[in-house]
Amino acid sequence: MNWNQLKDHLQKELDRYNELENLLSQPDIISDQEKFKQLSLEHRKLQSYIDDIKKYIHKIKAYEDAQEILNDPTADKELKEMAKLERDELEKELNEHVFEIETLLLEPDPNEGKNIIMEIRAGTGGEEAALFAADLFRMYSKFCDEMGYKVEILSLAETGLGGYKEIIFSVEGDRAYELLHQEAGAHRVQRIPVTESSGRIHTSAVTVAVLPEVEEADFQIDEKDLRIDVFRASGAGGQHVNKTESAVRITHIPTGVVVSCQDERSQHKNKSKAMKILRARLKQMYEEQHHKELADLKKNQVKTGDRSERIRTYNFPQGRVTDHRINFTMYNLDEFMEGKILPLLEALVKDEKLRKLEEKRKKQILTT
Repeated sequence: MNWNQLKDHLQKELDRYNELENLLSQPDIISDQEKFKQLSLEHRKLQSYIDDIKKYIHKIKAYEDAQEILNDPTADKELKEMAKLERDELEKELNEHVFEIETLLLEPDPNEGKNIIMEIRAGTGGEEAALFAADLFRMYSKFCDEMGYKVEILSLAETGLGGYKEIIFSVEGDRAYELLHQEAGAHRVQRIPVTESSGRIHTSAVTVAVLPEVEEADFQIDEKDLRIDVFRASGAGGQHVNKTESAVRITHIPTGVVVSCQDERSQHKNKSKAMKILRARLKQMYEEQHHKELADLKKNQVKTGDRSERIRTYNFPQGRVTDHRINFTMYNLDEFMEGKILPLLEALVKDEKLRKLEEKRKKQILTT
């Protein structure tokens, strides 16, 4: 391992952090809201792992100092023995943490640090799928409570038995995107539904979508491209819960994307929530189209996180949950459904970083 090269890369990150600290205290930057916001986001990302960067720079320098003593012909035998012990100990420690060090230098995800919008929809399985959609929302809510994240329901369509045909909610938290963006996909459940009298195990499916929240300044939508309809909000079963036309339906005419929101009694609040969802959906749509165009140009398939892909199975009779992407199985399904999902999420984060490192190494081999 070329520790000197790694140290130089880490030092660049530290230098950039110190530069940002200086820039964010300058009056001309503070007065420029857009620039200040942009630099603050970069600073916040670096700040989350700057202590690790400093720690590994210090250890690599100590390793190099010990090696320098060993290479010094004028150093006495006792000093060299001490330097060898220190070097070997540091080398062992650095090798044990080489993955952690290299991941500090990965190109950051442009959505890192952002809040997210999650959409859970009942798929195949009728009422049982809707009930499991409600269970998944409860699971994510409990996880967010434990992490100190704020959850806000943006849109909800319930069924008569308390299930959810669809629920859309936002999650605000420092690692919300990092930990939850890989939840997108099809979640399969195997269990005996409460609606099943014969006790047969059914297989149902729920789809989850995860969108990074998009600031209005980052993605403009032309008002003339929108058709906004208002109507009376209705509850499960179709009964009216509101005598005023507070519910809002927004149609983006160029793409045909439709978003409805009726959870608030205020038409203004419903419109604000609907615009938040629409902005995130449209930005993702345009980004996926961009990926497709790049894939066509390169004649190579680009993974876009197809929502129809089955990513996980929740098997209640056997008390296990399996993530099929990383062959990760846990046998504590009851606890998992109570929001104890961090071990699996962390395993997914690690796997994603390993894949990115492998791609980075392949690119380096091709360019050398």
